[in-house]
Amino acid sequence: MSVLVDIWNVCWRELKRFRRQPARIFMSIAQPIIWLVLLGNMMQAVSQIPFFPTKNYLDFMAPGIVVMTTIFGGVFGGLSIVWDRRLGFLNKMLAAPISRSSIPIGKMIATSLISSLQATLIIVAALVLGANVITGPLGIVAMILIAMVLCLMLSGISLALGALLKSQETLMVVMNFLTMPLMLTSSALFPAQFMPQWLQDIAILNPITHAIEPIRKITTVGWDWAMILPDVAIIVALTLVVITIATLLFRRSIS
Repeated sequence: MSVLVDIWNVCWRELKRFRRQPARIFMSIAQPIIWLVLLGNMMQAVSQIPFFPTKNYLDFMAPGIVVMTTIFGGVFGGLSIVWDRRLGFLNKMLAAPISRSSIPIGKMIATSLISSLQATLIIVAALVLGANVITGPLGIVAMILIAMVLCLMLSGISLALGALLKSQETLMVVMNFLTMPLMLTSSALFPAQFMPQWLQDIAILNPITHAIEPIRKITTVGWDWAMILPDVAIIVALTLVVITIATLLFRRSIS
């Protein structure tokens, strides 16, 4: 129980710090909404292509934007470790009588909770703009939960790199380098079947695709568990592996 309390205290501190950054809150929500408004309308004619999965491009695009928001939130989760180390606050946390593993896990959970708030607002914005979620409120909850799991994985990768690199500037360069390839080699904005074969092969291996596809099935197809559960299982398994590796690397970096 004490470990759970330690995790929650670290998580709560990260949530309070996020609340005190209104510019960050605004930009993390405004940018995806701009994507929805501009790209969603600009690419509307794409949905008229034969065999396109949806009749409304916004229905197809909205899950990708939810995941994109999660990516941007998750990949910069490791910055808090680097920043705390630079300010000396990490040393104070290490001197406190708390579990060392609670520090990275608490930070990852906080990043995931923040992404759930952002995903909720993006889904609401998409609904206002005309997107549909045929599974209703339960489908929205499922979408948010999948996005949270993906954010846990991405924040774990970021924290692991933050523990290794120990430089805020280097970490930002590396994560910026990873973000766009992850998005563009997934099925976030276009169906995988419309891609060249070599890009389809990459998309199948891209974990982002395995998060987008179940969300898209929930919004446009319904509760087709045979199509949803395999992708969800892959994301959950990868997340558990990443959390374990990130925790071990963090403990090694402070030993």
